[in-house]
Amino acid sequence: MTRPLQTSPLTAEAFAPYGDLLDVAGAPDKLINQGMCGRYHDRASLDFADGRAGISLFDAKARMLPHIVDMVERHPDGSQAFIPVSGVPYLVVVADDDNGTPANLRAFVARPGQSVNLHRGVWHGVLTPLNAPGQFVVIDRIGAGENLEEHWFDDPYVVETIDDKAIEDVAEQEH
Repeated sequence: MTRPLQTSPLTAEAFAPYGDLLDVAGAPDKLINQGMCGRYHDRASLDFADGRAGISLFDAKARMLPHIVDMVERHPDGSQAFIPVSGVPYLVVVADDDNGTPANLRAFVARPGQSVNLHRGVWHGVLTPLNAPGQFVVIDRIGAGENLEEHWFDDPYVVETIDDKAIEDVAEQEH
């Protein structure tokens, strides 16, 4: 048996309990390179219990709808930033923590140009590029010890549709 999971557009306000939205909405903080480049400064709070920040490259296979969410994971010792480089929209599934168990799952659709930084310990789904393969730069903790917890659902969730109109509305509001 599956449970429906509705999607929402990814906005900074809606995503704030889970992490940081990284994008170039609004005016840049500073112009550099003789005014030819806008700097959007310090957009994520990297947080590591120990170890160091590392940069890895991920190559994720395309996912199609309906998409089954049967597992979420979290990293208790460090935040994790996902920066897409292939221009493909992707699904971001997150959940609250209820005494060590994920609860109140939410699904966001990140459009091209949006990246996320998940706070340390936030339950989240796997990389889910929609309808085409996706490549991502991932900045996360490199260090000793296990930094992964998984939770498998007895009754998985399913994302059946995406509200494309809502995503378009958010994109228009930000530009």
